[in-house]
Amino acid sequence: MNVLVVGSGIAGLTAALHAREAGHAVTVVTKGALGDGSTGYAQGGVAGVYGAGDSAEQHAADTLAAGAGLSEEAAVEALVADGADRIAELIARGVAFDRDADGMLLLGREAAHSHARIVHAGGDATGAAISRALVAAVRRATIDVIEHAFVSDLIVSDGAVRGIRLLIRDSAGNATASELTADAVILATGGAGHLYAHTTNPVGTTGDGIAAALRAGAEVDDLEFVQFHPTILADNPAFLISEAVRGEGATLIDDDGRRFVFDSHPDGELAPRDVVSRAIARRAAAQGGPVRLDAAMLGAATLAARFPTIDRVTRERGFDWSTDPIPVTPAAHYLMGGVVTDLHGRSTIPGLFAVGEVARTGVHGANRLASNSLLEGAVFGARAAAALGAPWPGSPTLGSRESTDPAPASVEYRDGSEVPDFSRAALQQLMWSDVGLLRTSEGLRNALDTVQAWRLAAPAPRTVGEHEDANLLLLAEATASAALARTGSVGAHYRLTDAEARTAAPILETV
Repeated sequence: MNVLVVGSGIAGLTAALHAREAGHAVTVVTKGALGDGSTGYAQGGVAGVYGAGDSAEQHAADTLAAGAGLSEEAAVEALVADGADRIAELIARGVAFDRDADGMLLLGREAAHSHARIVHAGGDATGAAISRALVAAVRRATIDVIEHAFVSDLIVSDGAVRGIRLLIRDSAGNATASELTADAVILATGGAGHLYAHTTNPVGTTGDGIAAALRAGAEVDDLEFVQFHPTILADNPAFLISEAVRGEGATLIDDDGRRFVFDSHPDGELAPRDVVSRAIARRAAAQGGPVRLDAAMLGAATLAARFPTIDRVTRERGFDWSTDPIPVTPAAHYLMGGVVTDLHGRSTIPGLFAVGEVARTGVHGANRLASNSLLEGAVFGARAAAALGAPWPGSPTLGSRESTDPAPASVEYRDGSEVPDFSRAALQQLMWSDVGLLRTSEGLRNALDTVQAWRLAAPAPRTVGEHEDANLLLLAEATASAALARTGSVGAHYRLTDAEARTAAPILETV
């Protein structure tokens, strides 16, 4: 088969390598350079089952608990069942996970895990180590790579995906339109963190794969579940402070030095991410400034050895976290929803697979368990490759049509009041304020009306930047709509009641 893999993080490169090893002709198309994307930024590690007393069943139970009842058991079981093999495969491909003096894997613990089961590399540089190893493996394999290529749309014909449309940029930044056909397309384009004014995601995470799948008619779900990482250094630009720091014993304190997260959950700093993020937002609003992460008890030597990247960056920013607590705040981090797939990455359109953060596999439910993201990319990237050429199960009949941009219905905006001018920054601030960590009915309706008005007025995109803006607008509309439709709170989707909303203005302004 002729296979196109769109994206070059852990999910895409794992799929590409497995597909090539199975004898398929593979081309990797990536928006930036090979290996660019969120994988290289991952600090914490990969969850697996290695420690004494741990088990796949316990890992699954932790994943299901974090998912707030909305994870799919079959998907979680697939994740943990295949996890050890995928970690062993990463080691075989050259990822040097950290080990103790006896050569045993060092295992860390992170929030909502019942055991220390996180393998890491370079202390807090796990994603970078994985990315380097997978890029090197792809370079050694007979896999074609097209870099600096933006996928503007999927080619749909006779009810199946037959290829992709591209804008390929040269060294001067000029883009040339092109098309590639294939027997299968595997989307591995990551999430949509740049929907928000504050995010841990690298530039370029603009929801391109999900938007293209939406236009092609694929089913998308759970977009309302956006994970906000609790601990981002409260200093520009955004820099993530790994959950593993709290796993090693660091605490969150307010201006009075009190460990306030216990007010919200008995596990305190190791509660699920959504709980910790909301607790931080509320406490920061109450005290009129950011809360702090206290890691001083770990000592300068341990911090430098275990978290060398964080140690270097915080010191470069003027913070000495070995002696003083550092200010932290939440930021948009991970999208639990995406293109709906089965357990082999197959979407609802024949020929289209989705793996990694672009996909909604059912693993994460309403809230992702820490360090399951890299694992999911590796597990389902391999599973998608294994399903290439197999009969496509139970897909709907879509008829023969090309990709189209689903236009919003005509809206009356705020009783005729003036719509603010569109810019990407304006969209990001709107999403941060109204479709962020704490949500209200009024805010969600305002966001949906504004985004629909912007989409109605938007010209047809021509440049890569304009296509990204169009994708962000489409994803913003779908996210706000999904959040408005889900009236109850669950996991990362938290809707204030009308009574709470009346007294929450300071919190909403803070977050």
